[in-house]
Amino acid sequence: MILVCQRLLKNTKISGITLFPFILLKRPEDLHNETLINHEKIHLRQQVELLLIFFYLWYVIEYYYWYFKLKDPFLAYKSISFEREAYAMENDLNYPDSRKFWSFWKYILD
Repeated sequence: MILVCQRLLKNTKISGITLFPFILLKRPEDLHNETLINHEKIHLRQQVELLLIFFYLWYVIEYYYWYFKLKDPFLAYKSISFEREAYAMENDLNYPDSRKFWSFWKYILD
């Protein structure tokens, strides 16, 4: 389910965020942004295959690993394997349906 949450995301740099089973968007016009929605659908698949809690744990651990290594919050975010997969495949609108189980793993090893 896709929801627009202008108030919740108002003071953030976030355009969209996935909190299973919801995709939250900052602006109503993003309901037509296929690339952003596809990016978030990839995160939905990642969250399901890691049973939610393991996704969030892994995400936070990996973020801090990269943050301490790179000393830059944005670069740390962009280095997270889940984000690397989602950014790499966000333009392939068929990817969430054809995606193989644990596809993010190859982005850890790259």
